[in-house]
Amino acid sequence: MQPIISISHLSKNYGDKTVLNNINLEIFPGQIIGYIGPNGAGKSTTVKILTGIIQDYSGDVIVAGMNLKDNVLEVKKLIGYIPELAELYDLLTPREYLNFIGKLYQLPDDVIEERASRMLDSFGLLSNIDQRMDSFSKGMRQKVLITSGLLHNPSIVILDEPLSGLDANAVILVKELLQVLKQEGKTIFYCSHMMDVVEKVSDRIVLIDKGNIVTNATIEELRSNSGDSLEKIFSRLTSSGDQSQKADEFASAFSNKSSRE
Repeated sequence: MQPIISISHLSKNYGDKTVLNNINLEIFPGQIIGYIGPNGAGKSTTVKILTGIIQDYSGDVIVAGMNLKDNVLEVKKLIGYIPELAELYDLLTPREYLNFIGKLYQLPDDVIEERASRMLDSFGLLSNIDQRMDSFSKGMRQKVLITSGLLHNPSIVILDEPLSGLDANAVILVKELLQVLKQEGKTIFYCSHMMDVVEKVSDRIVLIDKGNIVTNATIEELRSNSGDSLEKIFSRLTSSGDQSQKADEFASAFSNKSSRE
């Protein structure tokens, strides 16, 4: 099987700061990749490169056999991108907004209407389809955002903290949805700090730190030595010290005793 995404010697600098350092990664159709790392590790930069937002980088990114630099618009047609923040047109209704998104992907009107209605209904938002979104909660906005990212039935789905603001039932729905999309052969690139969710849904875990891939393995392979949860493995591989001790030190700030004692 050929990889649907092939990243070779990918590097990105901002001035003298190296954000990505010679990243090499292959992702295959039907895989869910959990892409994790501490703040500033390079996750968001990777996502922005894959989605064509950042085009000034060194190395090669091949998506579905196309070089990303030379075929940005064609690659974007294959990708559904769901960022953390739902930056929507607040004065539009979900129906109006999703109609606008669907037309960008040249979908027929009847297909847009059917998909939007069915997807919003799954999220419990069908009754709000003609309500202006400036009155929506963060969770409601996130549901519209997820719908907009999947509306054109992309073969690659890139999610960056997609569960932000969602209630417990919606989180369960999204986790189940990821499995359905995987079974349909879609490729999922999932960035999140929620280790328990990443651990449950991902086929492979790619851990990045300081612009370098620290590990690329299945959760079973990661656990083979210690048996720890992904959260503890993450902490061990990326932390400069014992997190329990740091928590005690932090809490000691509320103590009446001087830290010098």
